[in-house]
Amino acid sequence: MSENPARFRIGDVVHHKRFDYRGVVVGVHPEFRGTDAWYQLMATSQPPKDRPWYQVLPHGASHRTYVAERNLDPDSSGEQVEHPELGRFFQSFDGGRYVPRKASS
Repeated sequence: MSENPARFRIGDVVHHKRFDYRGVVVGVHPEFRGTDAWYQLMATSQPPKDRPWYQVLPHGASHRTYVAERNLDPDSSGEQVEHPELGRFFQSFDGGRYVPRKASS
């Protein structure tokens, strides 16, 4: 298991450096959790597997992405993300980041 702390948390709005899109983090993995086949096909820049990876809801899209930490920067626009799954994960947008839903008992 990786000893590298994640730079981003669930609810943070990020910017993808290589593909120039904004999105919101909905999942944080301390290291890569995909298959070798996916990595070979999709992770063309071969980012490190032993560093954090993130599930991201991209702005203006309906899919999710899986992104290596080195490809993300904080988004400084202060603007909200538009994605159909936002309500599933978050209760509000406050201070430039999303507030996760509370777990139901």
